[in-house]
Amino acid sequence: GEDRLPAATELINDPITGDRSAELSRVAQAAIRTANFDQLPAEINYDIHAVLMDEAEAQYGRLLRTIADPENRPLAFHCSHGVHRTGTASAILLSALGVPWETVREDYVLTNEVRADYTEESLMKLRAMAAKAKGIAPEAVDMTNVEAFYLLEGAYIDAALAKAEEKYGSMDGYLTEGLGLSEAEITSLRASLLE
Repeated sequence: GEDRLPAATELINDPITGDRSAELSRVAQAAIRTANFDQLPAEINYDIHAVLMDEAEAQYGRLLRTIADPENRPLAFHCSHGVHRTGTASAILLSALGVPWETVREDYVLTNEVRADYTEESLMKLRAMAAKAKGIAPEAVDMTNVEAFYLLEGAYIDAALAKAEEKYGSMDGYLTEGLGLSEAEITSLRASLLE
């Protein structure tokens, strides 16, 4: 549905439209829509975060520049599932602020706690859908792959760091070479958001 936004909120739509990320999204959406979890590879979360680091450099660069401008805050950013595009954006932002990767990882996994009710409800619905589609008891449904999609592990977001290091040598290299942020922009971002 439509976002429920406070009055006078400016909505900025900046979709990530790379071929590989779109394909991974289609795979996940089809598996969830049809309750055919065999089609949802358990490693898809890792793959999505790695692909986003390649295909969304322009969007993530624009997001960080938007966040750096005090005129644009307060600001919220999100995606449809709240994990992959948003999780990668959060990891990049925290890295730009100088947060150690272990803390970035902990923040990502904290999503499991924050979304626990939503995740539990979603998995119950998906289990029921799959049971009905297969004509089996709900407890007989193999939820392994779909649970891996909803229940996050630190290794998933590590794919973002691994891709940054592979392409640019470090997350700092990703920020400056991949996203095109200047040292002045990074300094401004830190000055704006850190105490």
